[in-house]
Amino acid sequence: MGKEMASLLKTSPNAVKKRLLHQIGLSLYNTSHGFHEEEVKKKLEQFPGGSIDLQKENNGIGILTLNNPSKMNAFSGVMMLQLLEKVIELENWTEGKGLIIRGAKNTFSSGSDLNAVKALGTPEDGMAVCMFMQNTLTRFMRLPLISVALVQGRALGGGAEVTTACDFRLMTTQSEIRFVHKEMGIIPSWGGATRLVEIIGGRQALKVLSGALKLDSEKALNIGMVDDILPSSDETECLKEAQEWLQQFIKGPPEVIRALKKSVSSCKELCLEEALQRERDILGTVWGGPANLEAVARKGKFNK
Repeated sequence: MGKEMASLLKTSPNAVKKRLLHQIGLSLYNTSHGFHEEEVKKKLEQFPGGSIDLQKENNGIGILTLNNPSKMNAFSGVMMLQLLEKVIELENWTEGKGLIIRGAKNTFSSGSDLNAVKALGTPEDGMAVCMFMQNTLTRFMRLPLISVALVQGRALGGGAEVTTACDFRLMTTQSEIRFVHKEMGIIPSWGGATRLVEIIGGRQALKVLSGALKLDSEKALNIGMVDDILPSSDETECLKEAQEWLQQFIKGPPEVIRALKKSVSSCKELCLEEALQRERDILGTVWGGPANLEAVARKGKFNK
């Protein structure tokens, strides 16, 4: 059995995995997994309502807004399609360094629009939407932008899952994050459970997913689910505070900040040997570059 296992490890598709990781525009699922993207898109188009809005600031911060306030920013089918479109736009935004995702009108998102959920009622439909959203949020997570979810009001169900695709999460004093999937007779389907375990560990994730642990801002901060609690509850002021909070991570040239994010993403998804090789490759994109040469010329690389 030992020899068989060794042989299996030697022929495991690590090389394929390495090629796929961080290549902009590649997804988890394709036709070999029974996923037919165009068919799923046609189904999702049947459920309009709301929008996903993207604003790209001159300071290198993108602001992605879930905009369907009459339904607590629930994701319609069209919004799911628009989220993919905005992710693709961000993949091609080479000047970008940071990203804030938030909901309109002082609340984050209540998850999926129930109209779409009811109409897409078969296991096949559920798995197809699952693969579509996992594809989109994995591409979102791999963006070379340092991302933060700004949670005002409630992030429920799929809304809670979206927050886990970000590098950081911020809450306001009155906000809450709830994985309500169990109450709907399902489990997270947009990759939220997998990412939640990565963020807070398996024991805490079970508490949160079972509903035993209700995540108000203080509890979320205590278990490491969120990184800070913002003092303001005003929508405009809160966004300003989130931008200021994000600034501490994105000072410097875009190519350096983006390389840092790529390097950290590699560590999360690859084994040690592969992650080290990936780090080497990313280093080659910035070593000897303008920012590096300027810093060396100043001879003050460790001074503030």
